[in-house]
Amino acid sequence: MTETLESKLASLGLSLPQLSTPGGSYTSVNVRGRIAYLAIQFPIWNEEYRFQGIIGESISTVQAVEAMQLCALNVLAQLESKIGLAKIEGLNHLDAYYRGTDTWDDAPIVVNGASDLFVDVLGEKGKHSRSIFGVKDLPRQFCVGLTTSWTLASE
Repeated sequence: MTETLESKLASLGLSLPQLSTPGGSYTSVNVRGRIAYLAIQFPIWNEEYRFQGIIGESISTVQAVEAMQLCALNVLAQLESKIGLAKIEGLNHLDAYYRGTDTWDDAPIVVNGASDLFVDVLGEKGKHSRSIFGVKDLPRQFCVGLTTSWTLASE
């Protein structure tokens, strides 16, 4: 990467949040061989819970896109802090979770908040496959959550 993560994010009008504290007995980044698995990240900005509610009810689709983007920023903050993005070969896959009403059906648009951010910031390294899951509940009543797996560059 010729640009730093911070300068790339700044060009998009974004910055990284502080690392959030795990809410249980687990590690936020788990490396096995050349694969890094990230625990679910939520729309938390500097330990402040944001975007709590149900999409299509108290959360709009536009707000949910912002929430998913914030989840992706938390992923990048974890990676940069625990591994360093320079050591990342690329994003393999993401699993996106959302809470929506029975009639709301714009999940792919919402998940693009994360997918587009990863590609905008990381280019080819940010391309990935993904799965989207509608769920009844998420911790702290968040409207979205995001897990990812990454391949580390060869030493």
